[in-house]
Amino acid sequence: MKVSELLRSGKPTLFTFELLPPLKGNTIQTIYDAIDPLLEFEPSYINVTYHQSETVYTEKKGLIEKKIVRKRPGTVAISTAIKNKYKITVVPHLICGGFTKEETEDALIELNFLGIHNILALRGDPPKGSRVFIPEENGHRYTNELIEQIMDLNKGSYLSEDLKHNYATEFSVGVAGYPEKHIEAPNMDADLQNLKRKVDAGAEYIVTQLFFDNQRFFEFVDNCRKIGIDVPIIPGIKPLSTLNDIKMLPQTFAIDLPHDLMKEASKCKTSKEVRQIGIEWCTMQSKELKAAGVPGIHYYTLSQSDNIARIASLVF
Repeated sequence: MKVSELLRSGKPTLFTFELLPPLKGNTIQTIYDAIDPLLEFEPSYINVTYHQSETVYTEKKGLIEKKIVRKRPGTVAISTAIKNKYKITVVPHLICGGFTKEETEDALIELNFLGIHNILALRGDPPKGSRVFIPEENGHRYTNELIEQIMDLNKGSYLSEDLKHNYATEFSVGVAGYPEKHIEAPNMDADLQNLKRKVDAGAEYIVTQLFFDNQRFFEFVDNCRKIGIDVPIIPGIKPLSTLNDIKMLPQTFAIDLPHDLMKEASKCKTSKEVRQIGIEWCTMQSKELKAAGVPGIHYYTLSQSDNIARIASLVF
């Protein structure tokens, strides 16, 4: 089922979550082990992330050797395996980075052949070690351009003009929103206008970047509505799970940790203690969001779901 249809179904707050493809060398069982504890909460859909290849330079016999490495392969394969094994709607990520327009079209055709009709469209992060996003030659620089290509396929318009059979696809597209502003945006107004361009291009719903202060989410929704963004907005949240999260999450995602959360987390000596604080805070967030009638709550699991299962057992 399309996510857009699930959101229009009239069901109460949907429970959904996101998975990372396993690092190269692991098996798909790591994915199944993350999904299985969450099945009792009847997830409406599961997202699978996509990670751009990295360029690695090594010295060999006095020469610098360039090598392209994909550390987490298999987004399409994993999405298909989940769909077939669990009969749950799956939403693979599709990014601008690392794709030409032709490669994007091929990926979309492949997903369509596999019966996967949901996409979360993203620009993607800059290459590792760079602060600047650089699109592929003849690729997309912005997410709204990627969405426009997907919408063209939905109309049966392909890149090759000489095709004899132009089958129209049926993709439902979601996009990311940032309650505390995208790290590269000059200000919140500019970020909201960029989000509106994505919605105007054809995005049917928004999933937010993680946040720890629900008031930031509610203000974000209000500001979206004021500029004419009227699609469903799904809060995306993640519990603190390690000591490293306390420093890493604000730096990586340009988000704030509320004073009360930081006060409790700073007392923790071990990751186990942080994990418990994270469960308690995320449960509080989830209950408040659900009471406010949000269309769904999307959990970032990093493919480790025991803490999400504990939270869901108290909320759903």
